[in-house]
Amino acid sequence: MIILAIVLGLAFGFVLQRIGASNPQNIINMLRLIDFHLMKTILLGIAIASTLLFISILLGWINVAHLSVKVSQWGVIVGGIIFGIGWAVAGYCPGTGLAGLGEGRKDALFFIVGGLFGALLYMLSYGALKGSFLFTDIFGGKSTLAATTNDNYHVIVSNMNGAVIALIIAFVLVFFAALLPNRSRNKNNDI
Repeated sequence: MIILAIVLGLAFGFVLQRIGASNPQNIINMLRLIDFHLMKTILLGIAIASTLLFISILLGWINVAHLSVKVSQWGVIVGGIIFGIGWAVAGYCPGTGLAGLGEGRKDALFFIVGGLFGALLYMLSYGALKGSFLFTDIFGGKSTLAATTNDNYHVIVSNMNGAVIALIIAFVLVFFAALLPNRSRNKNNDI
């Protein structure tokens, strides 16, 4: 299994570098709605991956018992906001930061060290945070958008198969990706 993880990680890093996601300026231009290339790529990637996942589940190639649903808590929302701010400021997320480091970008090294320092701070403050509202469940804790074969989860949209919802979401993402312009609004990509 570790060999598969290494191969998939290398392939993912290669793709990130090839589409320009390892360059923080491209990420910042995407988030500032100046250049839509990466946004289109991300939307199409999510659509294709979710479609392939649910088709594989329907065909029995993937056992749903091996997939886990994470607990929905307020801390996930707060963490997502912090993550988004960091992504916008640095122009990196963990994957693109490692790809940037592999590309030889010195700013990526500072990003990775900062991320590890943030993880250390979280680990040291976990005991104090554990009893706070951040760990309060939302949407029933372990929730899924639609029904799955596992009845232990709270279902947000009942009476609809998960594969159908995944395909609808994939279609919507492809539709929005197709609406985005092909070229950047600024020919020089300067900020």
